[in-house]
Amino acid sequence: MFAALGRLVVRRTKLVLFGSLVVFIVAAVLGGGVFASLSTGGFDDPGSDSARATELLEDEFGAGSPNLILVVTADSGDVDAPAAATAGAAVSTALADVDGVSQVVSYWQPDPPPSLRSGNGSSALVLARADGDDEAVNATVDQVRKELSGDRDGVTVEVGGAAAIGEALGTNLENDLTLAELIAIPLTLLLLLFVFRGVVAAVLPIVVGAAAALGAFFVLWVITLFTDVSVFSITLVTALGLGLAIDYSLLIVSRFREELAAGFTVDEATTRTVQSAGRTVVFSGVTVAVALLALVAFPLYFLRSFAYAGVGVVLVAVLAAVVTLPALLAVLGHRIDAWRLPGMKRDAHGGSSRWAAVAERVIRRPGLVTVAVLALLTVLSIPLLGVQFGNPDARVLPSDDAARVATEKIQRDFGFTGEAFPVVISGSPAPADVAAFVAEVSRIDNVAQVVSGHGTWAAGTRVAGPTGQSARYVTDAGEWFEVVPSVTPMSPEAEKLVMGLRALDPPFDPLVGGSAAQLVDTKDAIFSIVPWAGLWIAVATFVLLFLMFGSFLVPLKAIALNILNLTAVLGIMVWIFQDGNLSGVLNFTPTGLTDVAMPLLMFVVAFGLSMDYEVFLLARMKEDYDRTGDNRTAIVSGLARTGPIVTAAALVLSITFLAFVVSGITFMKMFGLGLGIAVLIDAFIVRATLVPALMKLAGSANWWAPAWARRLHTRVGVTESVDLPEPGPFPLDRESTHAR
Repeated sequence: MFAALGRLVVRRTKLVLFGSLVVFIVAAVLGGGVFASLSTGGFDDPGSDSARATELLEDEFGAGSPNLILVVTADSGDVDAPAAATAGAAVSTALADVDGVSQVVSYWQPDPPPSLRSGNGSSALVLARADGDDEAVNATVDQVRKELSGDRDGVTVEVGGAAAIGEALGTNLENDLTLAELIAIPLTLLLLLFVFRGVVAAVLPIVVGAAAALGAFFVLWVITLFTDVSVFSITLVTALGLGLAIDYSLLIVSRFREELAAGFTVDEATTRTVQSAGRTVVFSGVTVAVALLALVAFPLYFLRSFAYAGVGVVLVAVLAAVVTLPALLAVLGHRIDAWRLPGMKRDAHGGSSRWAAVAERVIRRPGLVTVAVLALLTVLSIPLLGVQFGNPDARVLPSDDAARVATEKIQRDFGFTGEAFPVVISGSPAPADVAAFVAEVSRIDNVAQVVSGHGTWAAGTRVAGPTGQSARYVTDAGEWFEVVPSVTPMSPEAEKLVMGLRALDPPFDPLVGGSAAQLVDTKDAIFSIVPWAGLWIAVATFVLLFLMFGSFLVPLKAIALNILNLTAVLGIMVWIFQDGNLSGVLNFTPTGLTDVAMPLLMFVVAFGLSMDYEVFLLARMKEDYDRTGDNRTAIVSGLARTGPIVTAAALVLSITFLAFVVSGITFMKMFGLGLGIAVLIDAFIVRATLVPALMKLAGSANWWAPAWARRLHTRVGVTESVDLPEPGPFPLDRESTHAR
């Protein structure tokens, strides 16, 4: 199959290149519009009680928790002074006149809730709701900030709230993407120049990577026509599109140069490259895509978006690497080595004597190496035992971001009034029953007060009667009230508050909304599906690796090593981001929590990438084992020939991920740093030491399968023989060369 594809590319080179150019232009034109179609939400389960509470509040009650909060601070005196009051009332009126803004509640309206005034009287709040989808809300926030924020007639206005935080996240992300690309692309080009020792060979992977990223943007744009897609998935398209396409290009270009060096013609070298390295690339891409597909099972479209983005970019990267790139190589031929940098020579045998020496040292003491590496990874995993999960809040933004500054000021001066969460009661409940329930809720630990149509309650006692604003809590659809927490909504204490509230047994069915309830529901949604997603990844990976290698032990070993590697990486992330170590160096605010969706996302992406390198290494080992029948030779030769490629690919991919450490958004720092470290540990520790050590310990059992499985692999496995050139000699010491 792959030989036929290689021959087709050779025969139709011009047609392939022309078609690729057309696709590239279309993808660039249409895919560039994807940014306007992306959303900043997707962190909650739309079928959960908290989501239904929000939906019911908006659709049936025409209300909702405020997501836009203005902090109005008097320049002198307090907010009740005539000048400040006049300015505050004007701000309230101007906010109500902004298109897309509703439910404005101001301290300067008649009978305002006393909680809208700070303790020292220097500032007061104007609460409102920005309506519409993410694009409309962001536009509203931008308009409000431009028209109302800053100094105004004796007061200073700051814009905060959930809507302002969401808009700030999107704006910061766009800036971060640009900065990350400016860092990653030049560094990647320098690394490729060092790896390939020539300008032409180094530029080709960059071209393929850029084409893959643009193609993935187009795929993502098509998906936005049918479903919501998170803006944060663009980070995966950028990093994975560039990195994975370069990885595959490294393998293809290196194999092509190796075939030319073995004496084959350009057409033969192209065909053989597609037949061998192309097959590896396709299987590698499929394993990455299979892992990412597990995210589709989760109800959070934040996670599903990464599946869409990841599978799209893998598909485009594979097609570019096995179709477009070979066509370019067929045209370039021996000119692939043009513009060689002075003083830089390439190993004549196409392998690395240094990596051969590494393999020899490892397989001399495979047991010791295995125990040492396993112990290291286990120790790194220990912090994961203390993980505490949360959802993103204002603290993930840079400390000087206007939305974060305003939101933290609200929390500091007004408690958590601006983050009260709703409890919705539909139907026709008896007023006395609702009042009794409100009183009972106000007695729950960590509840500061409850604001309802029956007045304001605290510790089971009504502390204020109904005001002119109280009527909004009672409608023909039922009643609702707001619970003001005394703790940060993103905290274990707030989760206990929600669970305590839900444990009450009133004579009706209340729905609890808000950020704390959303966190509880999100954790339930994720953790209930994780076992099934893990089973899918394990079974699908096992089947794919069996189809490629015909072995039972190889897939089981690969799955086990990947899990161990990734738990170590997640342990490092908990130590850094949850516990706050290195927060000064990395410039973020530790919260004592780990974003609930991020470990799962990182695990799935890193698992796929680890399998990527596993396929690179094992494919070459299997070729050499089939040729020689000698396990030791296969290990040494396989690592010698793929070690430079895998480590170079890992460095390239880690650069594209680590560039996001400059992001101002904490969980994107974690995403970039975590995946960068995962790639480096996998390439330089697991693949370079643990895999060859275990391959040596297993011996011929590496490629074992039951008789029935071997027969099955003969019928359905994807095998394609290639007449390989004999490997060149590796200058090892005499003892390691002759030991068996």
